[in-house]
Amino acid sequence: MPLPPVIVYFSLKGSSPPKPLVEYVGQQEARLVEGTDVESVILLVNRGHPALVVLDGRQNMKAISDLIEKLRGDSFSSIFPVIVWADKADLSDIDRAFGAGADEVLSSAMKEREKLLRLATIVRRAERDVGVHPTTRLPGTAMIERDIGKRLTADEKFAVCYADIDNFKEFNDRYGYQHGDRVILLVSKILRDVVNAYAATGFLGHIGGDDFIFNVPIDIFETCCREAISIFDTLIPFQYSDEDRAAGFFWGKDRRGQLHRIPLMTLSIGTVTNDHRRFTHPAQVGELATEMKAYAKTKQGSIYVVDRRHGERGSQPAHPEPATKEEA
Repeated sequence: MPLPPVIVYFSLKGSSPPKPLVEYVGQQEARLVEGTDVESVILLVNRGHPALVVLDGRQNMKAISDLIEKLRGDSFSSIFPVIVWADKADLSDIDRAFGAGADEVLSSAMKEREKLLRLATIVRRAERDVGVHPTTRLPGTAMIERDIGKRLTADEKFAVCYADIDNFKEFNDRYGYQHGDRVILLVSKILRDVVNAYAATGFLGHIGGDDFIFNVPIDIFETCCREAISIFDTLIPFQYSDEDRAAGFFWGKDRRGQLHRIPLMTLSIGTVTNDHRRFTHPAQVGELATEMKAYAKTKQGSIYVVDRRHGERGSQPAHPEPATKEEA
């Protein structure tokens, strides 16, 4: 069972949390934790991974703004949403709070219902922003699992396709991380365009590095895989120099310093469906998709492989050799 979200509240003079905040905490079944001083607030934020930080700006907005600047000055605490409760603040105080990095300032001009709505919106926005990859702006692992969970709950027939770029590390080492990031962004656009074109209810996420997952209805996944591979194989060679592209490889060193041929990048996709299996948790799907992706990477060239085994997860041998494999 997941732990309740944590909301940190701090008042310089020890004032009680505002009534709308207490109401919001109750609605979200969250845990309200109050700081006693500035240092305790920083400690609570760094250790508690809060969903929200609420600061009482009704007495000393300068001191509260200084605290916000401290939170924003740290790479870890800077990601958490900060709201200033400033019922009687004037425009200069509000300007000071926003200038320090506050995400929202709640004033007396707002009705209580509006304050609750703004609280909820800030939390949702923060969850979205933290959950996306900085390069591709695609949803990360938490949102990938959430999408798989929703499909399982809806008893939907779907496919989870785990895509991985072969020989990407060697390309990154040869051409540099800037060119590597460009390839990652290109692949994200390829997959996004394919999913958008063929699967209206599809979902694309970025696990990290050169690993992507797209979840699509079961009747369209093979079209998506074939199309993604076709576009990938067309565009990726142009990320290389003319010499490397013409040769179809470049010479690189392995960990022992031995020279060997590094082929051009290809795309491996391991696919899992719930057509012949029953899954009860997204982690089961993710485990099998990772297994299928690893199997796809043992094959040469761009390829997608599909797990065709039947039964409950874990009732079959772990090695996916019996799986039927398809090539674009």
